[in-house]
Amino acid sequence: MPASSRILALNLGSQTLGLAEFQAQPDGGMVLNHCGLREVLIDPIADGNRDAQITETLREMLHGLELKGGPVNYAISSQAVFARFVKLPPVDQEKIERIITFEAQQNVPFPIEEVVWDYQLVGVSGADKIEVVLVAIKSDLLEGLNEAVEKSGLRTRLVDVATMSLYNAFRYNYGDLTGSSLLIDIGARTTNLLFVEPGKVFSRSIPIGGSSITSAIAKEFNESFTAAEARKKRDGFVSLGGVYAEPSDPNVARVSKIMRNTMTRLHAELARSISFYRAQQQGNSPQRVYLCGGTSSTPYTSEFFHEKLQLPIEFFNPLRNVVVTDNVMREQVARSAHLLGELVGLALRNITTCPMELNLRPASVVRTQKFEERRPFLVMAAVCFLLGVLGWTFYLARAASLKGKISDALQVKVDRMHGFETRLNPVRKETSALDAVATPLLTAIDERNFWLKVLEDLNARLPKQDIWITELLPTSGGTPLSGPGSGPTAATPIAPSPASSSAPGAIDGVLLRGLYLFNPRQQEVVVDYFRNLLDSPFFVIDPKKQSDVIKPTIPTNTEWAYPYELRLKLRRPLPMP
Repeated sequence: MPASSRILALNLGSQTLGLAEFQAQPDGGMVLNHCGLREVLIDPIADGNRDAQITETLREMLHGLELKGGPVNYAISSQAVFARFVKLPPVDQEKIERIITFEAQQNVPFPIEEVVWDYQLVGVSGADKIEVVLVAIKSDLLEGLNEAVEKSGLRTRLVDVATMSLYNAFRYNYGDLTGSSLLIDIGARTTNLLFVEPGKVFSRSIPIGGSSITSAIAKEFNESFTAAEARKKRDGFVSLGGVYAEPSDPNVARVSKIMRNTMTRLHAELARSISFYRAQQQGNSPQRVYLCGGTSSTPYTSEFFHEKLQLPIEFFNPLRNVVVTDNVMREQVARSAHLLGELVGLALRNITTCPMELNLRPASVVRTQKFEERRPFLVMAAVCFLLGVLGWTFYLARAASLKGKISDALQVKVDRMHGFETRLNPVRKETSALDAVATPLLTAIDERNFWLKVLEDLNARLPKQDIWITELLPTSGGTPLSGPGSGPTAATPIAPSPASSSAPGAIDGVLLRGLYLFNPRQQEVVVDYFRNLLDSPFFVIDPKKQSDVIKPTIPTNTEWAYPYELRLKLRRPLPMP
């Protein structure tokens, strides 16, 4: 069968474990392939090792039914779960979540952070009030049960409440009923009542069950709980009372009376629950009764309730719309069909939309399922990462291969260039020797032409009129190298610039003397000459230090010409001849 159509269902009853394998059908139906029931008989007073027994029993059942582990839907008995039906005022849809959370905090008898809880809208009651069922279970208790289940090789898919799974199975198989129906599930420790009407449901638990009868027998006969359970199964039946004759065996008679007394107490609670349902829940009186649960198969139980309630009594058949394969022993299923309601309801959660869809997954299962949901994306991310690594590896390998080929080709050229270099080295040495011989000659030629170039540059930059040069003297360290003149134009030592100094015995400057005619601009023609010399390639002149270059003169109106003097610093000092 396809893996997706296989459904494992597990009912964790107080005293009986039920395990079944179903197969979903394309038309929305389902088939029962395997089914098994196993008792876990534990004294209610001391059930500390219950989780270990659950694990061991589940392993045996899986082996006996030849089933493999996998995802499982399981139901918890109602005695471990707090359930409450509450009515909410009509509010907008977006406010329902907050109101229900507030109601859960008010109704659950434990701190809300210590429980796992869920809710389900079940309909609208009188005055348009919204009816909600709240269920909660202690987190540590749920984690212990879940660990016991998963240790057996099963993997939790969803966690339901046995009563609500039973309701889903009832609606699936008896959806055509009209009026009010009462489903009595007599379990080991509690009896669960389900009042079912079209569009309405109400549940109530009564702390009376099969274990109550066993405990009473154990006390009556002063024997262990296990021995009392065996006596109940061997000799037990509900005494008919009245004019019926008692059994000849006094011990059997005592057991039957104990069972009738317990059932009478149960009937009294049942009558109060019916009255409560009619008065507080505005429900209708039941028109029919269905029995299920392990204790309901005790002889004369149906007759007892028929006598007390005066209503039609039937055993609930959850396989009414379920196909049973030949793998299942039909006689065994026929005898225990009323015990399979929870298993059918759990399987329906994978097949169709159910009227009650609670899920009390423990925190560990929620984390695991969220990780499973993200696993495809994580796998894709890992694949993309590996593809990226492979791509880079291929790219780098390709690049290394191309680099090797290019390197080999370049190496051939480099080797050839090395050959040329070997041949050029003697030429370089010969060139260096020739340069050593030619450099002094070239320097001498360049220095011989230097002053001609200086004179040409000075003459080219001289203003066109009203000024001329009369004397040009080289200087070294600010001192003219030729004899001093006479009169006001006599050569005077020139203070060397502190910013630079030439080597001793080198020509580092030029002293230029001349005259300018009397003119309207007077000494401004000398300033024009100074500005022209700023761009000269032969002199270093700071335009901000004009006074360091031009010797000031005071023109008068009595002379026809006036002297001027420029002290220019060579850009490249020359050695003394």
